[in-house]
Amino acid sequence: MNRLLKSSIAAAFMAAFSYAPLHANAALFADDEARQAILDIRKRLDNMQSEINVKSDKTSNLELINQNEQLRQEIAKLRGEIEVLTNELANVQRRQKDFYTDLDTRLRKVEPQKVNVDGKEVSIAPGEQSAYDAALAYFKAGDYKNAGASFYDFTRRYPQSGLMASAQYWLGNTYYAQRDYRNAIAAQQVVVKNYPDSPKAADALLNIASCYLELKDKPAAKKTLETLAAQYPDSPAAQTAKERLASLR
Repeated sequence: MNRLLKSSIAAAFMAAFSYAPLHANAALFADDEARQAILDIRKRLDNMQSEINVKSDKTSNLELINQNEQLRQEIAKLRGEIEVLTNELANVQRRQKDFYTDLDTRLRKVEPQKVNVDGKEVSIAPGEQSAYDAALAYFKAGDYKNAGASFYDFTRRYPQSGLMASAQYWLGNTYYAQRDYRNAIAAQQVVVKNYPDSPKAADALLNIASCYLELKDKPAAKKTLETLAAQYPDSPAAQTAKERLASLR
């Protein structure tokens, strides 16, 4: 564009100076004519400049149109990328939520849970609870052999369990149900000795007394019932012990 402007200006000046020979040789170029020629040149220059400006504006507008189109394409591309990233982010967040939900579920399956056992809150691991429940299910179904084996296994695997007193008590009951009275007595004596504060201790003494009666050992049964009534006077088992003592006299 600058080259075009320079060429146009040069042409205008050449046209102006072409009058000089006429002035020198024939003296026909008057002052008014010279001024008019200058005005014509200026007009031509102005017209050329205007034309160049118009062309420049048209060129700029075309460039702007091209730039705008490129920008629109870039914006559309960026919007598409943003949409893809937004979807990916939503998927990641959903996967994270599912992961933490699953993790929480898994942790709950392995973490100890607070449960109420005989009126006392204790921490029980899921494995302990399931093993205890399985053994008790055997007992309730009348499968005393498997119940005994399961409760025995429980006492060996979970010696510090909050369910230990109950498991030991039910172990004694499985022996009693199988008429293995001596092992029943031994199992219930563990409850009385190791868990004297458990409600199962009074029931264990009552079961021991029953075993002695089955073995025809009334003195031992009577002594056990008296111990029960004295140590756990407010327990339901103590009331039963008093009734049996009355019948043994």
